[in-house]
Amino acid sequence: MNILAVNLLTTLWNFLLESSLHYGLNAVLAIFTLAVGWWLSSRFANALDRVMTRASLDATLRPVLRSVLLWMVRLVTLVAVLGQFGVQTASIVAILGAAGLAIGLALQGTLQNIAAGMMLLFLRPFQVGEYISNGSIEGTVDEIGLFATKLTKADGICLFVPNNQLWNSALTNFSRNNTRRIDMPVGIHYRDNPAVAIQALQKLLLADERILATPAPLVVVTDHAESAVMLNMRAWTTTSEYWAVRWSLAQNVQAALESVNCSIPFPTRQLHITHAAEAHTAA
Repeated sequence: MNILAVNLLTTLWNFLLESSLHYGLNAVLAIFTLAVGWWLSSRFANALDRVMTRASLDATLRPVLRSVLLWMVRLVTLVAVLGQFGVQTASIVAILGAAGLAIGLALQGTLQNIAAGMMLLFLRPFQVGEYISNGSIEGTVDEIGLFATKLTKADGICLFVPNNQLWNSALTNFSRNNTRRIDMPVGIHYRDNPAVAIQALQKLLLADERILATPAPLVVVTDHAESAVMLNMRAWTTTSEYWAVRWSLAQNVQAALESVNCSIPFPTRQLHITHAAEAHTAA
């Protein structure tokens, strides 16, 4: 019995030693493969990004293509690591299929963001560098990713918006067209001559070289409000100069009207007070 027990213990020890060496070596190789694969994925992605930059590829597509290559290399690395432990390729495909189905059901919103990102890249309602708004969100596009779009707001704050939120709502692109129209309402006093005010404002528009000659700038009477005759200054300028021209006109409107003895009135209201005794006598 002692000899049999010794033989069993020796056999068990040899098995454990061989198994430890085998799986230990596989574990070391797996860790090494994983580290090398992760390093190579970053190097390949960076190299692709440099090639796309030198080729002047659209900045909207570059981050997406870089992410696709990065995760393809990492996926191959993970398959190779599993192969170190004897997992067959067919089993890996089956596992990935089952995992993909489970993840797809659990992350429907995330998959919707990926699909929306693909549609945004394909149809191009906006590109990197353009200023967009969907009513509640607005900013300059910095990057369109697989899951979210990165914006920089007018006050410099960075904003990440899910792609699905941009794709499923009406969106305004302020930068797509080269020209943009300025509409600036101006009120003058009822005692002023509208024709004189129109001539002064028309002269102000024509004096600014940033305002386009075609379509021609225009000043018209649009309304008779409670305290003022409302004029509208309408002019076209380039999109890049829009705010500079608008602010300049707003600054110079008052001086232009005062130069022809016209004024911008304060809101006023007339009250007629009738004494009770007078009202009773009148009755």
